Amino acid sequence: MEPEEEEAVMELKRQLEDEDLNLEQKVSLLNHGLNKVLKLAAVQTDSRTLTRVKSQLYVSGVLSHCVLLLTRHPRMLRGNWSAAATLAQLTSSCCVGVEPGKRSEAFHRLFLPSVMDGLLSLASQLMRRAECASLFRKVMDSVGWLLRAHTRLTAQVLSSVHYEQIQMCDDVAVSLLCIQLWIQTCTASRDFLSALSDDSVLLLLNEAVGQLAVSSDSAVGGASVRLILLMASQQELRVHLLLRSFRGLDSLLDKDWRGRGFEQEVDQLIAFIRSDKSTRSQSQASTEHVRAACVIQAAWRSYQTRRRVKSLNRAVSTLQRRYRTRRRQQQQQKEARQWEEELKYQVCVRRQQARRRFHQKQRQLLQLLPPDQVQSYLQECERRAAVVIQSCWRGFRERRRYNNTHRHTLRQQQAARTLQRAVRCFLQKRRAAKAPPITPFWIGQIGLTDSRRVELKRQVEEYIALHPSTRVSLQECEHLHEEVQLLLSELQRGDHQRREEERMEALLAHTHTQLELLRDAPPLSVVTATDAESFLSPSGPIASRARDAHNAVLQASRLPWWRTLGETACVGEFSPTHLQELEAELGGLFVGGVSRMNL
Repeated sequence: MEPEEEEAVMELKRQLEDEDLNLEQKVSLLNHGLNKVLKLAAVQTDSRTLTRVKSQLYVSGVLSHCVLLLTRHPRMLRGNWSAAATLAQLTSSCCVGVEPGKRSEAFHRLFLPSVMDGLLSLASQLMRRAECASLFRKVMDSVGWLLRAHTRLTAQVLSSVHYEQIQMCDDVAVSLLCIQLWIQTCTASRDFLSALSDDSVLLLLNEAVGQLAVSSDSAVGGASVRLILLMASQQELRVHLLLRSFRGLDSLLDKDWRGRGFEQEVDQLIAFIRSDKSTRSQSQASTEHVRAACVIQAAWRSYQTRRRVKSLNRAVSTLQRRYRTRRRQQQQQKEARQWEEELKYQVCVRRQQARRRFHQKQRQLLQLLPPDQVQSYLQECERRAAVVIQSCWRGFRERRRYNNTHRHTLRQQQAARTLQRAVRCFLQKRRAAKAPPITPFWIGQIGLTDSRRVELKRQVEEYIALHPSTRVSLQECEHLHEEVQLLLSELQRGDHQRREEERMEALLAHTHTQLELLRDAPPLSVVTATDAESFLSPSGPIASRARDAHNAVLQASRLPWWRTLGETACVGEFSPTHLQELEAELGGLFVGGVSRMNL
């Protein structure tokens, strides 16, 4: 090894031994230093220089720092996942082509498994982040690179907890990446399967068959079928014997994976599975049932395993919560029992003390009595006690006898009270319905004077001044009031025009009737033109009334809206009785002689 590379390695080691460096600084230092050392070794003409540099990195302990950062602090790299993925790639590259020499056993038994565990741990962390998909693929490529160089790590990878978490991910891209990892490994080395044990090969087949049973993606299914065919081409007899444990696999392939774009590979795999005729000892129907049951069981077990792993933290927290709740309930029950026992004990003690005090007082009273009066006193006490007992017994007996004899009467009295209550409520509702409603004070109520109108206008203006609108300006409000006044005048004018049309129609009908009478009159009768004109034309008072009413309506339409509150338009056309009927019919909303029905 050249002195320049050796000095770079020793300088990197000295910098890593600085205790003031934090985690991010160490990761950045390792990435920069390893890149520099590897580039210096790569430009050398001697092919053994790169191997010596990697061996020096392992012997000096630089790679141990890399493994320590990857295994012990995967969650502390959340802010710099890209640097962690680069460190994983460099570490994997440095572990390929190392010649540890005397430390060969420690390198293969301890160091390489720790490197693989660190890579898988980092990959499982990156898998849970959607924004780190490219970094996850980069770390998995590093795992495949290390696995192809050291096939002994296959058993560790297949049995690793981190790899099981990656396998149970529902993402199609992750599943496809795992299958492609094993395809590339088997393709890179023809002796890959021969170096594995039967348990490792079975685990690898279980992963491929599990993806066929669970996944519905064509890319994942095609990759799984190609992996099984590749394994069968390398170890035909061994893989054929191991595939016997997956009953129903050919039926699954024939039913679910045809018409996906790789029918030829599916046919090859089905022919390979069915090549051994000794496995069909049972009938075709029972075999189909067994295969279907195996497929269902495999899918169900894989689903249960994934769900159990996902809900492990929740299950642990649930168990802890239930345990704490149960323990708290037991403690509360224990305290309640102790409290009840203490209460019972205190009651018993107090009864004994009261009984003792009573007997002691009784003895003191007996000592105060003369000897000849003791017997009479005791008899008197017994008599009083008998009277109390007899009174209690007689009261209980009489109450029970009364209840037994007057039970029917008591029920009748209760029913009568219920009926009376219902009848009173019914009569109260009827009286309330028949009572005349209280007429509220509406704007159109009769009796509104000019001073009252001015006062109402002033109150409206004061309220608008005190509560200005945040959405509509004062000018817009005034414009809105003008539009409302125009609408009111138009409504009044329309109502007046309608009444005029009705009056004209009535006059036309009257005219036609009179013409019919003239036509049916006898020929001897003589009717002059003046008589006919007076006969057909309306009377003078009627025309003057119509003209006055029209002028009144025009004058009222020019007034502001607040001046017509409480007035009735065209008073001559309606009597006070008719106006009151309109007021009652419209609920009091009768403004200016024109009804405002839900404007």
